[in-house]
Amino acid sequence: MTVALSATAQDRGAIEDTIGSQLEAFNNRDIEGAWQYASPMIQGMFGTPQNFGMMVQQGYPMVWDNSDVRYLELREISGRLWQKVMLRDERGGLHVLDYQMIETDAGWQINGVSILPAPDIGV
Repeated sequence: MTVALSATAQDRGAIEDTIGSQLEAFNNRDIEGAWQYASPMIQGMFGTPQNFGMMVQQGYPMVWDNSDVRYLELREISGRLWQKVMLRDERGGLHVLDYQMIETDAGWQINGVSILPAPDIGV
């Protein structure tokens, strides 16, 4: 079930800052920096920043090389926060991703990313 979320402006800003900072770190090839925005669960799954970086480079090339980031709606789905993000890859293709966010002692962190179907864009 999807419902509109009444997150505070501060939460929204912090979530966007977290995602944006990780995207910038990937563009700068700062894998250690990008790793800091991954949740403890994600860090546990991949074990090292290098494994994490390799997974992103191979599985999420639009995240590895990204530009023109736009934040769409922030939603709550089954008690979890999801931030929809549209970005361009290095070839100019548009992609929409859904970032699952969790709040930890370290602040907002990314707990998973799903690639959504491509948006319909008129010519």
